[in-house]
Amino acid sequence: MPVVVVESPAKAKTINKYLGPGYTVLASYGHVRDLPPKDGSVLPDDDFSMKWEVAADSKKHIKAIADALKTDDELILATDPDREGEAISWHLQEALASSIKKGKKVSRVAFNAITKPAILAAMEKPRDVDTALVEAYLARRALDYLVGFNLSPVLWRKLPGARSAGRVQSVVLRLVVEREMEIEAFNPREYWSVTATLLTPRGQQIEARLTVLGGKKLDKFDLATVAAAELAVSAIDKRDFSVKSVEAKPATRNPFPPFMTSTLQQEASRKFGMGSKATMAAAQRLYEAGHITYMRTDGIDMAPEAITAARAAIKDIYGANYVPDSPRIYKNKAKNAQEAHECIRPTVLSATPEQLKITDTDQRRLYDLIWKRTIASQMASARLERTTVDFASADAQVELRATGQVVQFDGFLRVYDEGRDDDDGEDSARLPQVMQGEPVTRAKDARRPDYVKGAEFGTPPDRATNMVLGQDGASLALQHHTQPPPRYTEATLIKRMEELGIGRPSTYTSIVTTIQDREYVTKDKNRLIPSDKGRLVTAFLTNFFRRYVEYDFTADLEAELDDVSAGDRAWKDVLARFWRDFSASIGETSDLRISEVLDKLDDFLAPHLYPLRADGSDPRSCPTCGSGRLHLKTARSGGAFIGCGNYPECRYTRPISVSADDPAAALDGKVLGTDDFGVEVTLRTGRFGPYVQKGEATADVPKPPRASLPKGWAADQLTYERALELLSLPRRIGPHPEDGEMIEAALGRFGPYVKHGKVYANLADAEEVFTIGMNRAVEVLAQKAARGAARGAAAEPLRSLGEHPDGGEMQVMPGRYGPYIKWGKVNATLPKETTPEEITAEQAIELVNAKAVKKPARKTAAKPKAETAKKPAAKKAPAKKAAAAKPAAKKKAAPKKAAADDALTE
Repeated sequence: MPVVVVESPAKAKTINKYLGPGYTVLASYGHVRDLPPKDGSVLPDDDFSMKWEVAADSKKHIKAIADALKTDDELILATDPDREGEAISWHLQEALASSIKKGKKVSRVAFNAITKPAILAAMEKPRDVDTALVEAYLARRALDYLVGFNLSPVLWRKLPGARSAGRVQSVVLRLVVEREMEIEAFNPREYWSVTATLLTPRGQQIEARLTVLGGKKLDKFDLATVAAAELAVSAIDKRDFSVKSVEAKPATRNPFPPFMTSTLQQEASRKFGMGSKATMAAAQRLYEAGHITYMRTDGIDMAPEAITAARAAIKDIYGANYVPDSPRIYKNKAKNAQEAHECIRPTVLSATPEQLKITDTDQRRLYDLIWKRTIASQMASARLERTTVDFASADAQVELRATGQVVQFDGFLRVYDEGRDDDDGEDSARLPQVMQGEPVTRAKDARRPDYVKGAEFGTPPDRATNMVLGQDGASLALQHHTQPPPRYTEATLIKRMEELGIGRPSTYTSIVTTIQDREYVTKDKNRLIPSDKGRLVTAFLTNFFRRYVEYDFTADLEAELDDVSAGDRAWKDVLARFWRDFSASIGETSDLRISEVLDKLDDFLAPHLYPLRADGSDPRSCPTCGSGRLHLKTARSGGAFIGCGNYPECRYTRPISVSADDPAAALDGKVLGTDDFGVEVTLRTGRFGPYVQKGEATADVPKPPRASLPKGWAADQLTYERALELLSLPRRIGPHPEDGEMIEAALGRFGPYVKHGKVYANLADAEEVFTIGMNRAVEVLAQKAARGAARGAAAEPLRSLGEHPDGGEMQVMPGRYGPYIKWGKVNATLPKETTPEEITAEQAIELVNAKAVKKPARKTAAKPKAETAKKPAAKKAPAKKAAAAKPAAKKKAAPKKAAADDALTE
């Protein structure tokens, strides 16, 4: 019987149920082959030949498929319907070549949804593996490898502390860094808005904004000062108004198209605060469960049968008047053939979120979002009436305007309305009835309860900086300032990538995740902020490899790869053109010295590193010695900081992200007190945070006593007495009662602790270091010793989850870093939002299966022997050289792994 291969065991289980006992359905567990993370895996001089390697964990999966083919004559490759899925099918075909004997049939099927009809229909239309899609994959894989393994080493040599660079990763990092630079360079501009509350002849209030002053139409910045705002308020207060015109216009709002990958991620972020990784993980599980169509797509078209089903569902649930006369057809915007799939939609349109009863919170919310968006996309338009009322003074010098709208028929809005990243200012309030020519009066005291009741005309003293209240309380001027562009969220960054043509649906999430994993970008309240390391990498690449971080260049290269997938361009021609120029650029940087690089980056980042000081002094003068100039420096351990050019005479340092006007920097050099010998104790700001120092560095004492402030201590509240306590550490508590060895308390890298011999026990609070007595110290040390003794004891399971489909019990275990699921030798951490009581057997299977795929292969015992065999050769060289070579080899391992990871994710 035919052997069907898919990516995941969950998918295999569902498909096996639909196909029945006449098929053997197995999982490949993702990609089975990849380029080894070492030099020489792609050979440009050998016509870009590529050396593939079967992953250690994949060998058993390949063997299982090969064993099944011994008795079966047909192999059906049913991986995902995109470029990556086509690549997995090709890799499987190559890896199983020896098992696919003459006469065995190999075919490829693809389906956009894991439902019985879709799968059975796909089985009726087998095809060969698409060569064009595979070649597009090979080109992308080779490009990412060549960039990662040639550009990253340049970073390691020229920019200590940098981890890696990538073809698309570095361009996306540039987006984040440049947005931050825009924010820092932004100068807010003041402007005022003026409104008045008016009373109609029927006693109803209406709020209107000032649009004409002195007979001139106002622009946004025409009222730029508080004085101008006061004049405007006074002009309103001195005039009576009547209705100049009433205009009501019908309007319609059409529904939004169904979701594609990027819009799904944006909407999940707006409505639920979900990151792109969490969104795609939930969507993957919904897809594998057969609830939605394939979720990596930039297509918005919908299958005809789905449109028919959606219209039927709308009629049944909401009524015939919500169904438009003709189906809505959305034109596919996909630029590349390999990802021009159908939109993301429910597989069964009549299956409402309430009917499915999905237990997982993220999946439930996401399905609800997808269902509503899909249904709304086929609903009737909303009908609105937008009303504009203009009020004018008798002399026509002052005019006010009120706007509002009324929803006459909600249409698709009954089901769904898209969220917005920014408020568009649309006024949805319904206006009271007024007629042209009717007089209106100012609603006296209308503003006072909300602002400053009883205030005299002019600017109330307690709100002097942001409001002006009219004399009778009817008019109000509010101060505003223009705002800098907002920082990117993951969703808005992906939206920008899509606009620029950078990346594709299958890579958006991995790219955004990679720049965070590399610590080039941090996330704060869902906003992406570049780290110092990320700024330096971007500055380096912009100065020395500018072409390869240009948005247009990256987008054009993506378009060329799309041409390859469409069969319109030869993939090796694309590689040859890229490599010719890229290799030359790499060669040009070989002679660069680190000092040259730092000088260039110092100038490039100067506005950020050395902002203007409030007192007008030179922002690059050293605040400690006064004569030295500040420069960008790198540490041996990696990373960068600002230091004084008079080193070692002056040892001033600070982080590159701390400006001269920062509160911490303002305290730098503050004298806390002087001891009996006239030696000053000062508060300093260094690259690792604030610290106290006694005395100054001299030739005799190059490193005077220093102590970092513990976490939670406010630098601006530090006293001389507290500084002396810090400088006096470690504190001797007394000899241990059992052996007489001294017990000490101190602050260390990992926080406060007590020490007895070689035993270190953590303390909960830094204050305990200065107050802990003998009894408490002995107790804490005894508890630490007891924990160490009990560490080898097996923990009791919190809960049993039953048998895994592949055999073996699954248990929820308590762990040092939280509960986890144990299945044999696989330990999978529970998600933060899931408790041991809530986890289901199905969720546990997904977690341990995912962990099993990621689990690295164990090192074989042969490696030490190989190293031993090399020892005689090493003896020929001097011992010192051999010893010096060893650490250097170890240091290169981690960066190469980072480069390999980046090459994988782009």
